[in-house]
Amino acid sequence: MAVTNYRALTLRKLLAGIALTITTCTQAAVLPEERTEFLFHQFDGGGVTISGPSVLVRKNVKETVSLWGNYYVDSVTSASVDVMTQGSPYTEERLQTSLGADFLYDRTTVSTSYTESSEDDYDAQTISFGISQDMFGDLTTVAMGFSRGNDIVMRNGDEDEEVQFEDEATHSRYNFAVTQILTKSWIVSLVGETVIDEGFLNNPYRSVRYTQPNGNIARQPENYPRTRNSDAFAIRSMYYIPYRAALKFEYRTYSDSWGIEASNYEIRYIHPYKDRWKFTGKYRGYSQTQANFYSDLFPYSNAQDFLASDKEMSAFSDSLIGVGVAYEVKSKYLRMLDKLTLNLYVDQMSFDYENFRNHRLSQGTDDTPAEYAAGEEPLYSFDATVIRFFVSIWY
Repeated sequence: MAVTNYRALTLRKLLAGIALTITTCTQAAVLPEERTEFLFHQFDGGGVTISGPSVLVRKNVKETVSLWGNYYVDSVTSASVDVMTQGSPYTEERLQTSLGADFLYDRTTVSTSYTESSEDDYDAQTISFGISQDMFGDLTTVAMGFSRGNDIVMRNGDEDEEVQFEDEATHSRYNFAVTQILTKSWIVSLVGETVIDEGFLNNPYRSVRYTQPNGNIARQPENYPRTRNSDAFAIRSMYYIPYRAALKFEYRTYSDSWGIEASNYEIRYIHPYKDRWKFTGKYRGYSQTQANFYSDLFPYSNAQDFLASDKEMSAFSDSLIGVGVAYEVKSKYLRMLDKLTLNLYVDQMSFDYENFRNHRLSQGTDDTPAEYAAGEEPLYSFDATVIRFFVSIWY
């Protein structure tokens, strides 16, 4: 039985939420430009490969309505430390479709969207709504947004059981932002976000380790609280340098009712070269504390009411170094288009876990004894590479 990679799902949902926040909270009273984008993305690290295409189409109706649609595919192949110690490698595919619209009235922009995704053991539907208002001579933008997600969590491998596992989870997200143009070269945004998660919030495949009275190691299913409240605050700033370059900075803090506290910062430099090239370099750092009910190895069965051994519930840090290049294609054969760009971004990520150990090193086979005793394995770490290539067409 395969252990579904809920870390990949969590990353995808987090990224989708960040994208929603940025769209809702920084959009000024002007419709987005008409464009089409073709994207290929790949994540490779920690025994997990996630790749697939994405297509985005945006079309304006007159000067007051902008419609868009997105089709997104994730193909996941996983042999991560979680999978190899609790199940077997697997391959699965997730399909996501999104539709949205932006409505412009004077200095007010109203945005709405609907997203649906499905895979073998997880279905999700999300609706979102946002509104932004320009004021004080268009120097200030105030925005707020709301989204509601309804998920159905299932588990593969239950065909022979009389009762099939199925549960629900809901996710309500509220955000608010103020964006201020301070000078002709400097813009700052303050963003706040609250998320309320309810229902089945853990992985139905995952288990925790505990020590039996005879000293052997056994496992039992994870058990998370059925509610989680979290708050995040961020400050973002962009400064335009006289020679056409730009410097971006972001700092974000996060805390939730499970005891996790996290912070991250990112510095990004954007440098144009001549008329066609744009180069980007960035660095991001992230760190978090563990959940209150996390342990890499529990002392005995049912040691507490709630149990977690997911490495994403542990204390860890990660860093990212990224580079990117964009090239604007100009040709007499493309005169019917406003602009066409080719874009390539490569990120190198490093993850270091402070209290999650490499469980594979304590699981021997019939032919090979274990290298370490449970609880004494080296701390786990891995590197990952993220590649994104996309073509953007404005018309």
